[in-house]
Amino acid sequence: MRISTVVGVLAAGVLIGGVAAPSAAAQSTCAELGGTVDADQICQVHTANATYRLDYTFSTTYPDQEAVVGYLSQTRDGFVNVSDMPGSRDQPYVLDARGSSYSSAVAPGLPARTQSLVLEVFQDVGGAQPETWYKSFNYDLVKRAPITFDTLFKPGSRPLDVIFPIVARELETQAGIVQSISQSAGMDPTHYQNFAITDDSVIFFFDRGALVADSAGALQASVPRSAVASLLA
Repeated sequence: MRISTVVGVLAAGVLIGGVAAPSAAAQSTCAELGGTVDADQICQVHTANATYRLDYTFSTTYPDQEAVVGYLSQTRDGFVNVSDMPGSRDQPYVLDARGSSYSSAVAPGLPARTQSLVLEVFQDVGGAQPETWYKSFNYDLVKRAPITFDTLFKPGSRPLDVIFPIVARELETQAGIVQSISQSAGMDPTHYQNFAITDDSVIFFFDRGALVADSAGALQASVPRSAVASLLA
């Protein structure tokens, strides 16, 4: 299940007058980035000056907020350092990160077993083209531990034997390309580190130029859970 950042998870807050009040923990982590949490548990960060504009929007209901804030802080610091360099262009540089939330359960109607947060990051620092990339965070609510590509699948399994052909077909259709994605690139696990888990699929997110030409932009591809069910840990 996908939950847009603009749609709050009201159950995560304390209802006051029919509106969910942000938790103290959510306020604290969001404040580390200079932002505020709205009634829908969304952290909103906005900073603008003569050299740059920065906007972050993401749900504070993802369990491992420390990892999210750490990544966004590091990304911000690098961006600000570039913006402050002498000779920056006349127009402000731009950094924009927006999160989308996903969850999965063992069966419909049961509590979520996993939660995912995927950040789509747009950065324009005056290069030939702006950059767009993804950063995902996945969490096992039962084990109370992060989920990585390696821990998502059983030890010794070869998930890319199944995943790559499905991803290749979908990306080639989206990008409108005739030539096939190379076997070496398509079977490289480093390209599959950003994903989200839903009841029906595992969605993989690919930075611009990761598997197909830069002109195709950032892309995503869904792999049915049924196709990899026997491989999941």
